[in-house]
Amino acid sequence: MQSSRDRLEAILARLEARAAGEKVFTRIYAAAARAAADAADARRAAGVSLGALDGRIVSIKDLFDVEGEPTVAGSPIRRDAEPAMQDAVVVRRLRQAGAVIVGKTAMTEFAFTAVGSNPGFGTPGNAVDPARVPGGSSSGAGVSAAEGTSEIAIGSDTGGSVRIPAALNGVVGFKPTAGRIPLGGVFPLSFTLDSVGPLAKTVADCVLADAVMAGGTYAAPRPMPLTGLRIGIPHGRLLRDMEPEIEAGFERSLRLLEAAGARIVDHRIDDLIEKMLDAASNGSIASIEAAALHSDWLGDETLAAQVDPRVARTLARRAGVPASAYIKLIQRRNELARAMDERLAPFDVLALPTTPVVAPLIEVAEESINSLNRTDDILLRNPQVANQFDLTAISLPMPEMELPGGLMLFARNGHDDRLFSIAAAVEAELARAER
Repeated sequence: MQSSRDRLEAILARLEARAAGEKVFTRIYAAAARAAADAADARRAAGVSLGALDGRIVSIKDLFDVEGEPTVAGSPIRRDAEPAMQDAVVVRRLRQAGAVIVGKTAMTEFAFTAVGSNPGFGTPGNAVDPARVPGGSSSGAGVSAAEGTSEIAIGSDTGGSVRIPAALNGVVGFKPTAGRIPLGGVFPLSFTLDSVGPLAKTVADCVLADAVMAGGTYAAPRPMPLTGLRIGIPHGRLLRDMEPEIEAGFERSLRLLEAAGARIVDHRIDDLIEKMLDAASNGSIASIEAAALHSDWLGDETLAAQVDPRVARTLARRAGVPASAYIKLIQRRNELARAMDERLAPFDVLALPTTPVVAPLIEVAEESINSLNRTDDILLRNPQVANQFDLTAISLPMPEMELPGGLMLFARNGHDDRLFSIAAAVEAELARAER
């Protein structure tokens, strides 16, 4: 295996060559990364290791605290924020495991939208076609993992913000059960829904990063036999309005899994989704909690004018939601999450396309506020179900796609390790179709 330093230098050379137009990374830690890579190589030469992550090149989303610098969170109004007093918990754990942190990656402002657009800092182009959107909010993470400027990228997922860019850029993206990974030092969007997850080219690398960040012991995933695997397909609203290439990729993936012995069964959940939508008629949990979090600048016209208008307007509307309505929403959400858990009990996973569309062209998505809103809604529609109902989920690249599309697997709350085992088996089966 090539040395950590050599792999790092290849990445840094790519980043240096495009420095004038860099939009994937917001900060590069060249000197610190070289020191970390050299230390990892020295340990390897001495027969010592900090674990399977030792010497791997990792990027982190620009909402994780790094000691001594402001956490910008994709917003121009945070350029002069107070420097972080210490690393975020997950950053500290990554360093302790020997990860070589190459830099911070771009994101949508305050992690609030799914297209990947950022008016303040620019929109990184998709790794497969730079004219197309990267997906968000972990936009730079998705591109970085797909283009190889990191071996593992760390993002956050509140309504699909890891899985959407993973799907649109053609990599694996994992959303853990909320609470599995500590959020200390992570700039929040929603205290209730936020989670931290990895993006990488393989399930195994996502398992590795998840284990380190969760403070557990890493074990390579053991693929679960596909014979008899119970896969529910939630026909209804979540399978509407698919682009032909996504529909074909989804059906092809299901046929491959069925041929390998999996049982594909219709399993409707539209009634629970409708009840969740009714409960959030005054605003989503994420928007209400974010409005409270950002109340300081929402009342400052000068600062608010510097924020992405779509973010500022949405938060301003939610700032007036009464506390009683918010409490009722949280209570109803907890009830519906329990109901969904019971609904999923007969199945190993539910399967859906991560997004019903491939990555739209940037010029089309950003044509108007209405176009951005429509694109945002369609990208969020499927993945946000996992966050709303407190599930764990993973997005895997579907085979034989000209433009990337994701196959998303949902599992019950707390079944993260089981989902990894299933995902490893599904990944291997889908990979056979690419050979």
